[in-house]
Amino acid sequence: MKNIFNKLSQDFSKTTTHAYSTSFSFGIKTLHKRLHQPIYGIYGFVRFADEIVDTLHGHNKLKLLQNFEKDCYDAIKEKVSLNPILNSFQEVVNKYNIDHLLIDQFLKSMYMDLEKDQVYNTKKYKQYILGSAEVVGLMCLKVFTEKDTQLYKKLTPYAQKLGSAFQKVNFLRDIKSDYFELGRTYFPNIHIDQFNTETKKEIESDIEKDFTIAYEGIKMLPNDARGGVYLAYIYYLKLFLKIKKTDASKILKQRIRINNTTKLLLLTQSIFKNKLNLI
Repeated sequence: MKNIFNKLSQDFSKTTTHAYSTSFSFGIKTLHKRLHQPIYGIYGFVRFADEIVDTLHGHNKLKLLQNFEKDCYDAIKEKVSLNPILNSFQEVVNKYNIDHLLIDQFLKSMYMDLEKDQVYNTKKYKQYILGSAEVVGLMCLKVFTEKDTQLYKKLTPYAQKLGSAFQKVNFLRDIKSDYFELGRTYFPNIHIDQFNTETKKEIESDIEKDFTIAYEGIKMLPNDARGGVYLAYIYYLKLFLKIKKTDASKILKQRIRINNTTKLLLLTQSIFKNKLNLI
């Protein structure tokens, strides 16, 4: 029965999420139960594309990504795929009417990651953040607003700022591995040798603006989605503040993390605040 196959596909996306991201898994648990599976479906799709460009060294990444893209759109059109990740994702796309342009923009950023040893200018930087983070936030927003077109349009700029803030924090956290392991420098016109206290502060100022705007949008989310998004927000804010306190030279030598105990405390905080409508 197809229902069994679909359930297996959904479980695969859930397992993928749990295997790759403790923080994201915590955030999903804070959402209403009916929102869990579609967000797992989106995460699984995004994670597999990331894996192609970030970890499958020694393989033809371009061919793998092209095949993944083709299989994705075939799955959406046919409403089925033997790839469980894509089968789970197509269900979400078709059920919540996720615009294919969002998928296009995301995959375009993945192709950008295949380009070696590049330094981004401002235009490419914004383009990459739009595709790799902002549109993922918009896919999730489609689920959270549950076909309420007006609310989706209203919250779109806030969701984009939240995705932007998260991605920029990731860039700061991973600046060492991105450069030395993957040959990437995302921050515009900044070479690794030019990363110092002054440039770090400029980047942090930009991120703070994104966080401020994004928070206003979180407060307008439906209650069933607000707690989970707020948890992701305070987790990344906590990570950002820890990075902000760390000297630029140390950022280039170590990856800043938030331990699981702190994540659990943030989880409790977000549940408490959401239930009391304190967000």
